[in-house]
Amino acid sequence: MSRTVETLIIGAGPAGLTTAYQLSREGREVVVLEKDPVYVGGISRTVNYKNFLFDIGGHRFFSKSKAIVDLWREILPDDFVERPRLSRIFYQKKFYAYPLRAFEALRNLGVAESALCMASFGFAKLFPVHNPRNFHQWVRNQFGERLFSIFFKTYTEKVWGMSCDEISSDWAAQRIKGLSLGAAILDGLRRSLGLNKAGNNGDNSAKTLIESFQYPRKGPGMMWDAAAAKIKQNGGEVLMGRSVEKIHYDEASKLWTVEAWTADNRRETFQARHVVSSAPIRELMSNLSPTPISLLHARQLRYRDFLTVVLIGRSRRELPDNWVYIHDPAVKVGRVQNFRSWSPEMIPDGVSTCLGLEYFCFEGDGLWTASDAELIELAKREIAQIGLMDPRDVADASVVRQPKAYPVYDETYAANIETIRAELRLRYPNLHLVGRNGMHKYNNQDHAMMTGMLTALNIIAGEVVHDVWRVNEDAEYCEAGVSGAVEALTSERQVPSKAA
Repeated sequence: MSRTVETLIIGAGPAGLTTAYQLSREGREVVVLEKDPVYVGGISRTVNYKNFLFDIGGHRFFSKSKAIVDLWREILPDDFVERPRLSRIFYQKKFYAYPLRAFEALRNLGVAESALCMASFGFAKLFPVHNPRNFHQWVRNQFGERLFSIFFKTYTEKVWGMSCDEISSDWAAQRIKGLSLGAAILDGLRRSLGLNKAGNNGDNSAKTLIESFQYPRKGPGMMWDAAAAKIKQNGGEVLMGRSVEKIHYDEASKLWTVEAWTADNRRETFQARHVVSSAPIRELMSNLSPTPISLLHARQLRYRDFLTVVLIGRSRRELPDNWVYIHDPAVKVGRVQNFRSWSPEMIPDGVSTCLGLEYFCFEGDGLWTASDAELIELAKREIAQIGLMDPRDVADASVVRQPKAYPVYDETYAANIETIRAELRLRYPNLHLVGRNGMHKYNNQDHAMMTGMLTALNIIAGEVVHDVWRVNEDAEYCEAGVSGAVEALTSERQVPSKAA
């Protein structure tokens, strides 16, 4: 089968579906190809196991971009609930509220350790590492060596499976942007004294410090199911179980030819004027022809994989948290999600406990290849060791594996990406990269959507009006959204009249 479309989108995650929705809403012809045979939403999907619903990682709906918030409301107008944020850190058999409460942290750490932390912070400010190159140096400059060791090192190395000295400082600057020890202490004092009110964080609050967030009542999958349905209502298509294997650009016709295989092993061929890809860059470049010169750079890009062990039962221990960060090196689990606290409607009987223990790994390593039974037994042992649930209360369990959950920010990633981008601009026009894996950027859900939104505007305009690579780097894109992007980039240029 061979078809011709204006825009072909690879991947039905937040970025791909946002692009498709924006284009289809403007009457543009669009087809989305999704590898998963069942779920749209990518890593933001909601998995259904015996009517228990759970996220792959947990996805708050919070954004400083009005354009993104408005888009959420447009796609899913009546199904959001406001949820209080409650998260803690587990470290050396003690729990710390996160964001930190000053007096609780002082009590747990002890006066002597707290004094050493402040002295370490003062030393870092007096003698900073100039031009920090890695995560360790960046956090040490912001918080001091001692707090880095307590609250950053173990968890970060669990997530990435590598030393903090090997992780680029770009990741810290991006993920902890806007947060300093001074801000954390001031916020912690307010929390300790009860001066912060949930949801009243101010426009300038760092995302890390927010106290409430919006959430679809049955998980983020509601958003992406609704987006897919609206794309179809607008005349677009979302085709499931399609594995893209060849992407060829013909310079003479300026058309792309894309070959995909269906779940029942049929080959489909599409021709398109534009290709939008949220697939991992390493996979995209391997399927691209003519063969990219920068293919070797793409093959050097690394990813961190992820699996969730879900434990279900009638726990005798009440857990109010949305999630708990596990900084203790004595266990392998990195984070525990409590899905009933995300939304009670995630739990079909309304009373069971449903915990998701998250393990960070590399595809093919010991954790990844362990059997489900082995992983469930590991999770039971560790949840008991942490003290969040008695293994005897576990009645059922499930395991979900998520490959390429996190693009790795190692010492060479930035140079590799820049080389790839330079070639794509010159040799492969109308190939648009969007989303977390599509751009190898550790974007949040709202950032991924913004890259899709701006890409759609570029396609509609017929030229590159918006630089999607600045999303999650410049305030105009992170906070003001499309209007800020337009103001930052276009000035006297004519902006498409139907911009969102």
